[in-house]
Amino acid sequence: MNVPAGPAVAEIEIKRSRFLAELVPVSSQEQARAFLKAQKEKYADAAHVVHAFSVGKTGGTLGCSDDGEPSGTAGRPVLEVLKGSGLTNAMLTVTRWFGGTLLGTGGLVKAYTEAAKAVVAETEPVELVETRSFRLGLGYDLYERAKRLLEALGAEIGEERFATDVELEGRVRSDRVDRLSAEMTELSAGKCSVSFGD
Repeated sequence: MNVPAGPAVAEIEIKRSRFLAELVPVSSQEQARAFLKAQKEKYADAAHVVHAFSVGKTGGTLGCSDDGEPSGTAGRPVLEVLKGSGLTNAMLTVTRWFGGTLLGTGGLVKAYTEAAKAVVAETEPVELVETRSFRLGLGYDLYERAKRLLEALGAEIGEERFATDVELEGRVRSDRVDRLSAEMTELSAGKCSVSFGD
């Protein structure tokens, strides 16, 4: 599965109706809902703010809404495009401003599908990499070598605390957890404490 590298925008017009498609990275249903709420406030003049989202490492948590369009003509087509894109941790909204001409159910499905495909085409996908949090406790004498090791493993250090000892917190790829643990034990001759979270 891939995740969006960042936000993307695309716009199409069909029979004077304007369809603005936006895709953003999200990490939870709550984040998706918060983005939807912000979109509805931002585009209060729009007729509909249709959405679909996919979250989770396999894209298994899904949701969508027609937002007042005839049932099955908007949210479901947008969700199908999102599912077909291979993206997860993504929220896709299509905001419609009515142009005065009814499109009919087939026309709506086509319009929302086209808008969703257009924004997916603008999205840069990156591989979803599972990570785990870590916490290291070590002496000042090991600090520089530990930082070099973490850098070599591609770990992200989120927080550093300096007291009697040094405490480092961050995230590392799940497939590098065992290596980090083994190399820190070797580096510190067993004096460094390493713990991992989710």
